[in-house]
Amino acid sequence: MGAIKAVARRLLLKTGAPGLSPEAVAAEGGLAVADVAAVFPHRDDLLTALVIDAYDASAAAMERADADAVAEGAPAGARLLAVTRALRAWSFAHTGEFTLIYGSPVPGYHAPQDTVPPASRTPAVLAGIVRAALEGGELLPPRRTVPGPPLLRPEAVELFGGVPDAPFSDLVERGIVLWSSLIGLLVFQVFSRTHDSVRDEAAYFDFAIAVAAEGIGLTVPSDEPTHTD
Repeated sequence: MGAIKAVARRLLLKTGAPGLSPEAVAAEGGLAVADVAAVFPHRDDLLTALVIDAYDASAAAMERADADAVAEGAPAGARLLAVTRALRAWSFAHTGEFTLIYGSPVPGYHAPQDTVPPASRTPAVLAGIVRAALEGGELLPPRRTVPGPPLLRPEAVELFGGVPDAPFSDLVERGIVLWSSLIGLLVFQVFSRTHDSVRDEAAYFDFAIAVAAEGIGLTVPSDEPTHTD
């Protein structure tokens, strides 16, 4: 199975997800179609395996970075910077897999429920840091709250561990803004949407994360050394 998936990941870089099929993987890897089809009978089976692996691998990179930051006694803002940098590094090192999980939907493919727990690991890392910041008194209260009734689905509340008390009662909604800002920023950088606008994309990434973190009342340290591209 591992060898087949390795060939499929290589093919992702050449053709993109729409070009994946048991037949294409067999041709790329010099394998028998029957051997590939025995493990992944349909294209969607192969895509699902790659999607799960990509979510797990990218989240694992974030989890390792967070564990290291916690071991060093880093505050929540530094932890956030560490995990987002880790996801950025993974994304540039695995552009095919990044595109698979965060790029345009694959025509005709509908991700099954099996992909949900792996996909939840990235926001779970962010939620853990935000929760630690809240409990550690590291957050500034928001200047405005989300108007109207709560906008959250129960799954989001469960992932965060409940709705915080005022003045942080909209912190989960703000955390989702942070999460979506991170992924959107990575899409812009991986797909070269910012290279003609900024001179140092790694430094700009750190700046953008700091700006996004302000939305939840978290200060990201500015004296951390930036990475170079």
